[in-house]
Amino acid sequence: MSKLFLLSVTFLLAGMLHAQTVIKPAVGLNLTDWTYDDASGEFKARPGWQVGGSVAFGKKIYVEPGIFYTGKATDFIVTNSSSGFDEFKADLTGIRVPVGVGLNLVGHEKTMFGLRGFGGFSGFFVTGVSDDIEKDDVNSAQWGTFAGVGLDIWLIFLDMSYEWSLTNVQKDVSQIDFGKTRTFYLNAGIRIKL
Repeated sequence: MSKLFLLSVTFLLAGMLHAQTVIKPAVGLNLTDWTYDDASGEFKARPGWQVGGSVAFGKKIYVEPGIFYTGKATDFIVTNSSSGFDEFKADLTGIRVPVGVGLNLVGHEKTMFGLRGFGGFSGFFVTGVSDDIEKDDVNSAQWGTFAGVGLDIWLIFLDMSYEWSLTNVQKDVSQIDFGKTRTFYLNAGIRIKL
């Protein structure tokens, strides 16, 4: 069994080395909302940010792992002020590691214009929280799935994606359940073809 696995990994790596490789450094903005819905208040997304990059392997169909340092910003607005506060900041910072599979829908590596569709899974590893949240109450690893579209114009790309978290934000949901995150990402950068 291990020999079959090792042989499969070897063929996959060999195929990736012969495939087109594109390095994609990027910066971007995000909007994060939480699924919590209660009469006492609601979450409102604020602009967040990310910086990092990815590497795409393949031509028509490609695999694209990436790594981004990400800040997600959200406010909780209290509609029932009997709790003693009107709002708190629910900000998270961490490392996001998306791994996607995409399809070049229009264009190819030699055209000036391309349109792509992609989707995959991601991990978000929390490194910091805002003062209004206790870091020990937050799941340090949060898993998600995402889908999006990308536009390539010469050496520049623009990717838009939407991510659904599969993990609750907080560890203990018995006291209060803020739910999961939902995040819209917009990344822009350059494509460096190898």
